[in-house]
Amino acid sequence: MARIRAGIINVTGYIGSDLARLLYQHPQVELKSVTGRSAAGQKLGDALPYLNETRLLIEDKLDNDIDVVFSAMPHKSSVDIVPALLKKGIKVIDVSADFRLQNASEYLAWYGFNHPAPQLLGEAIYGLPELHRSEIISADLIANPGCYSTSAILALAPMVKEELISSDIIIDSKSGVSGAGRSLSLVTHYSEANESTCAYSIEGHRHLPEIKQELERLSSGSSLAITFVPHLVPMTRGILSSCYASLKKGWLNESAQEKLQQLYREFYKNAPFIRIMSKPPQTKYAWGNNSCFIYPTVDLRTERFIVISCLDNLVKGGAGQAVQNMNLMFNLSETTGLTALAIYP
Repeated sequence: MARIRAGIINVTGYIGSDLARLLYQHPQVELKSVTGRSAAGQKLGDALPYLNETRLLIEDKLDNDIDVVFSAMPHKSSVDIVPALLKKGIKVIDVSADFRLQNASEYLAWYGFNHPAPQLLGEAIYGLPELHRSEIISADLIANPGCYSTSAILALAPMVKEELISSDIIIDSKSGVSGAGRSLSLVTHYSEANESTCAYSIEGHRHLPEIKQELERLSSGSSLAITFVPHLVPMTRGILSSCYASLKKGWLNESAQEKLQQLYREFYKNAPFIRIMSKPPQTKYAWGNNSCFIYPTVDLRTERFIVISCLDNLVKGGAGQAVQNMNLMFNLSETTGLTALAIYP
């Protein structure tokens, strides 16, 4: 089989550089071309020394002979580039939010722009393989999910699908500072973020509409009241989400924990990167790998369902999931190039 010729737009961001790391070591991929607006003309190894072995030059535009492009552009930027790539017959995996939402009007409300290519929103497949594997296989355009969204949706999907929890759901998520991207900002400055934790976007985080969209797809269209509060914590990588909802009465007994384990293991039985845990996981379990660790439980005292999930926001929450989607699109084993274990401690 010929190797897949891949290109990365905006390789110098955190997701773009992690894509380069994963694609360079992928046995079925030739990482052929990378771009970066501010670093065009530099060797990739000079801009990002840990990628020196790639021997690539950062260009201002991609080579033409590419099979798949990973667009790691900021929001509002990918949408200007993607239509032309699709017209050339190139498959696209977009890591920004520009194609995640099906309703074009949501972009003005959440991202501050009118979507210029609303017709593509119906063609884009939301790239969460655990829920949309069959659609991803035949897709030309993948909207790679947000990092918080991946953590929350995977944690809650089985219970929402089986209608075992109330529609009033609370999601409390904590992320490392790399989730804010590589651009400089005061809030992620070392002396501001170190030894400090803060909540932000309490009025509504941009990942909320895609969490709501995907969970409501599973709930037979029933409206869900989702409260999502993200937090910044002083670590580089990782997301831990704690999700809460009232449990339906029929599950409130001493066997609830065993039944939850069975439900989650059955729901994710064909999902190679989902790990159902018998105790609460730690973000360190996922450092550098493509796994999502999930621990479902019940508090019988308060009659409340609790589920904890954790993942690496740059891998399963970003670049790794994008490569997982590529594998499916090109009829490769889903795990190809993504079997590395976590780095611990």
